[in-house]
Amino acid sequence: MNSKEFKKALELLEERGMEKESIYEDMVLALTSAYKKQTGLTNVRVEVDKDNLNFKLFSFKTVVLDKNHKESLDEDQIPMREEEELTEEQLNDEELEDLPEEFRYRPFVFNDKIHITLEDARKLDPDIKVGETIEEEVDTDKFGRVAVSTAKQVIIQKVREAERNNIALEFGEKNDEIMSGTVEMEDEKNYYINLGRTQGLLPKTEIIPGEEIKMGSNIKVYISKVDINSKGALILLTRKHYGFIKRLFELEIPEISEGVVLIYSIARDAGNRTKIAVYSENSNVDPIGACIGEKGSRISNILKELGKEKIDIVKYSKDPVEFIQNALSPAKNLKVYILDEKTKETMVVVDNENLSLAIGRKGINVKLASRLTHYNLEVKTLDDVKKAGINILE
Repeated sequence: MNSKEFKKALELLEERGMEKESIYEDMVLALTSAYKKQTGLTNVRVEVDKDNLNFKLFSFKTVVLDKNHKESLDEDQIPMREEEELTEEQLNDEELEDLPEEFRYRPFVFNDKIHITLEDARKLDPDIKVGETIEEEVDTDKFGRVAVSTAKQVIIQKVREAERNNIALEFGEKNDEIMSGTVEMEDEKNYYINLGRTQGLLPKTEIIPGEEIKMGSNIKVYISKVDINSKGALILLTRKHYGFIKRLFELEIPEISEGVVLIYSIARDAGNRTKIAVYSENSNVDPIGACIGEKGSRISNILKELGKEKIDIVKYSKDPVEFIQNALSPAKNLKVYILDEKTKETMVVVDNENLSLAIGRKGINVKLASRLTHYNLEVKTLDDVKKAGINILE
């Protein structure tokens, strides 16, 4: 594997956020593993020139006295016993520590791939001793395609691991958050959104009904699920979730992101209408005015993101009657009767003029108000109440 190939791999791994030192270590491990797999030998060392991106292989050999090794290793070490397996019982700890490992537990067999005689070794290094090692560079051109392929596979695996780690680091805590991304691909069921380090999956069932998603456009998405495992990362996205509205308000309304204005609840029928209840513990702050902004500047930015979907900003009240009246906006002149606080059964009496406003098209206004307030609302006119013989009026 030449320096150009390593440089490309290095750049790829750096793009994935891996530290250079870690990359070099992985490269060394990859080459070492490939060489050992090809040759069956373990006596190999890899050296990297970080400036020129050159990688060199060195095979090291252990110096032995001679090929037969019938005499002692040297005058300070233990005589070898010909054709005899040495065991821990025959040698004490100090003797075992001094004796090279390949001689400890089996009869010595000279192997010119891992051994070199003292006589030959001293031709290269006059001061070398028995038991030390001597290295020679391996011709990487003879390394073989199989070894190179093995090294590349290890590197590819490292890339995948780096991607998973970086995605886990970046997205692991972004569940229920909003992000901006670019629409890259589309198939029959999904849009694929580029979120930077990875793609998010936006099912077509999770877009706002009626909206048109264009390829290459930049859109905001809500992360509904993050699943990172050994196979990769799955980032599920949506634009229908009520949390999408909450995050939009936090982005556009500084008082909400700062905690001056608080969101009590949100009820949404995506593509049609959303009701959001807000309040402030500071009596000098108008929570609805803060959300609308000067000349509607703040709410208009949110509405642009939602297309034709309408938003009712409702003031939350600890008084359930007042809260319900606010939630049924734009209907007015309402009388609210909480029939059972435990079951939240509530009757709302309206005049004929406000009946359609209170119920809304296809009943959506009263449905959203019920979800917003957590009360079961039943809307009736005064005539309906009288005809039913219901005795709740003062």
